Amino acid sequence: MNSPLLEKISQPSDLKKLSGQQVVQLCADIREFLLENVSKTGGHLASNLGAVELTVALHRVFTTPQDEIVFDVGHQCYTHKLLTGRREGFAKLRQLDGLSGFPNPNESEHDAFISGHGNTALSVAIGIAWAKKLRGEPGQVIAVIGDGAFTGGMVYEGMNNIGGLDNLLVVLNDNKMSISKNVGALSRYLKRLRTTNRYFDAKENVRGFLDRVPVIGPPLKMTIHSGKTLVRRALYHSTMFEDMGFHYYGPFDGNNEQEVEQILRSIHKQPGPHFLHIVTKKGKGYGPAESNPGNFHGVSKFDLVDSIPDPEVAPKESFSNVFGNVLNKEGTTNEKICAITAAMKYGTGLQFFAHTHPKRFFDVGMAEQHAVTFAAGLASQGILPVVCIYSTFLQRSYDQIIHDVNLLNENVVLAIDRAGFVPADGETHQGIYDPAFLSQIGIPTYSPSNYAELRHWLPVLLSDEQKGPRAIRYPRGGESEVLAAYGCSGREYDRLYTAPDAKAAFISYADEVEDVLCAAKLLGEEKLPCDVYKLVKIYPFTDEFIKEISRYDVILFAEECVACGGIGEHLEAALYRSGWKGTYIHRAVENLRLPHATVPQIKEATGLDAAHLAQTIRETVKGETVS
Repeated sequence: MNSPLLEKISQPSDLKKLSGQQVVQLCADIREFLLENVSKTGGHLASNLGAVELTVALHRVFTTPQDEIVFDVGHQCYTHKLLTGRREGFAKLRQLDGLSGFPNPNESEHDAFISGHGNTALSVAIGIAWAKKLRGEPGQVIAVIGDGAFTGGMVYEGMNNIGGLDNLLVVLNDNKMSISKNVGALSRYLKRLRTTNRYFDAKENVRGFLDRVPVIGPPLKMTIHSGKTLVRRALYHSTMFEDMGFHYYGPFDGNNEQEVEQILRSIHKQPGPHFLHIVTKKGKGYGPAESNPGNFHGVSKFDLVDSIPDPEVAPKESFSNVFGNVLNKEGTTNEKICAITAAMKYGTGLQFFAHTHPKRFFDVGMAEQHAVTFAAGLASQGILPVVCIYSTFLQRSYDQIIHDVNLLNENVVLAIDRAGFVPADGETHQGIYDPAFLSQIGIPTYSPSNYAELRHWLPVLLSDEQKGPRAIRYPRGGESEVLAAYGCSGREYDRLYTAPDAKAAFISYADEVEDVLCAAKLLGEEKLPCDVYKLVKIYPFTDEFIKEISRYDVILFAEECVACGGIGEHLEAALYRSGWKGTYIHRAVENLRLPHATVPQIKEATGLDAAHLAQTIRETVKGETVS
């Protein structure tokens, strides 16, 4: 797009030179820029369209990096990046060696902290604010938090520890929707605040009047301080934010830049901590996104005129939707089954279950820890809860899995979506830890590589014959045509490829199986025969499996998982304990700071692509003279 005004903004200081009319035009230009660019690259759209005026106002009033803006989740940071000298980088947004879709201090001094997971910003901001005070440094710390994050517990832990910080501002960006529709008491509370402005209008009018009254104005203001608490209670019946120590302002129209800027300038002059509540329109400026913000939360590239983007949260054909349909069917025949998710009803495919079995569906909000312990409580009473959470977010509930589920051997099924490598979102959203942390505490884990295996094994894990915690994990998106062709044998492991006289074997699970198959075929063409095994039950191993693979001289185990503590380490230990004397090679993720890139690019970067795996065997075989 051609926008001379936007092209003049290379740093936030350039914003401060604009007139009010120019600011209005700039906001319109930013929306057009975001639509044009995200439609070409994919990315988070609706949340960014809604946060344009807020971000412009913040940079008009505050001065980064002296003032530090901490974004919660961070997927609404595109305007911030655009205003801080990164306009050209949007051509490669969320691509290899390109611009990250989230704030990252390694990318710019204007990014205060990395943020890919929700309800962390307030705790981070409190830490930064205290550090400024301890060092005697100037500057404000602003935490921008969406209303969806307020369904998670860390926000309240942070609010309980603000400690009278006078350099802290919390901005609640209330768009009435996180990724899935907001739920629970907090959502109802915010709705009530949005519709009740009487108290705040009156408070500002009285304060302004008393400030203008000489001599008696200030003492009188102090005298009525306790009285205004009674007024507040009468109007709201709740005073959560102010009772926790904040000066509360709002709600204001967050898509009116002049209004937001005006209140920010007023707040900026007063000691904090402050809490500013603004209401924005998610998807603002693009009709389809305004009408269906959930589908436009995260999108693939799309045609702005002729097509609606394929929504990242609910692809038409995916492991998530296959899982959701199977669970829905099982829930019809087994009334003990309940489904639990953490603000990801559509992303986990649970919309089917929610529609058919609404009384047994629970969206607990952005609260993974609560989701797991809630499931443990249900299981303790004979219910069969299925907890459906993305792998990257399940990390947040590790203590609850250990203490509340595993110690009592509760009958909880963990359904782990987006397992393995995840494209575009980079280091904050990878599903590479769950096999390691679940195997450490002995939880049986299954990892189907195609739809047929998912359809077979999920009912098995939901059957009455299964007891205690167990997990099933599956990748983001659709199945591989190569792996789909193998169907489902119903066995916990399969030998997919047999080469005559093979003395070496590849072993893997899930999507990585396709890469080891390709590597084996490459080596076969070079007269280096290798067999290929696929695990469905990735942990624990059976004695039969260990005995079968012990006949190979060389074993290479490859997995989209952290190397330290991964399944491959467990297999190596099991083989050597059994008396095996061969050469074992474990290929997994060593460098945990994965790039935002496509899955094939991530595999190449980590050495888990077919070419690297084949070369590893090639070098080992030559060294071991395996024929």
